[in-house]
Amino acid sequence: MAANHQHLRAFHAIAVEGGVSRAARRLNVSQPTLSQQLKALESRYGVTLFESRKAPLRLSPAGRDLLALTRKLFATAADIDDLLGDTADPAGGALRLGSDSPLYAAQLVEQFHRRHPDTGIQIRMGNAREVMRWLDDAEIDAAVASDPPAQGAFSYDPLFTDRLACAMRHDHPLARHASVPIRALADETLILREPTSKTRAFTERALGDAEVRPRATLELQSRETIREGIALGLGISVFLTSECPPDPRILYRPLDTGPRVYRLRSYLVCQSDRKRSAMMRALREIALEMRVADEIEEISPAAAPAPSN
Repeated sequence: MAANHQHLRAFHAIAVEGGVSRAARRLNVSQPTLSQQLKALESRYGVTLFESRKAPLRLSPAGRDLLALTRKLFATAADIDDLLGDTADPAGGALRLGSDSPLYAAQLVEQFHRRHPDTGIQIRMGNAREVMRWLDDAEIDAAVASDPPAQGAFSYDPLFTDRLACAMRHDHPLARHASVPIRALADETLILREPTSKTRAFTERALGDAEVRPRATLELQSRETIREGIALGLGISVFLTSECPPDPRILYRPLDTGPRVYRLRSYLVCQSDRKRSAMMRALREIALEMRVADEIEEISPAAAPAPSN
């Protein structure tokens, strides 16, 4: 008798995720449904696939043998989808995207919506750590994240490279510089993001390497609040280039960090076992085009000076 594909998928997700709740979020089904499918698989073949039902779940000998086979099964299924799915269209359903960059999320969504107008889109904003957690918990389908941690369960497609820029009020004395020497920050009040921010981490790393200590610091938590603080004359700040929207009250200048250079790469990230789906293929194709455009701009003589790591 042929094994039930849905039951095998339930077992595989539970085994890979290490628990029913995480597997249910990943497959977008309820926990009771997933538990029933696993129970049905065990009952049909008279086997116990997990040593207990308490987390963290541990596979039985039979479960370990079955997992080795389901890894091959679903890898082969993904290869088949990759081979035959070139004409697949992600029409219908909804794309759930998490991002730590409003600019890159908007650009990615604009391209996706133009090509697939019948697919719904939901965007959830957070910092890089938050969006990667949402992806790990299957609360989103894909993430746009800066410098995400490398994990074997995820697939990574480079998007853009960010550089450091100094943000100041339009009438600030430093505005006369084409680029701002990092040592000039020693005489300024520097407005910082929250401690978990990648922008803040890059800023503090650059300051530490240059042995520069600002005259004073303020912590204002969000890009929007910091921009308002700059416009009110509270101080200056360091942003990444993707965080610099036009604002007549604020000027942005490249931050000259001398011989040391700092760049932050943003990636499109998805679950490895979903990267061949029609929706993920469509997103990854757009990501490749965005990356090529970014690299062309980076090497163009007309582009602003851009230090590199």
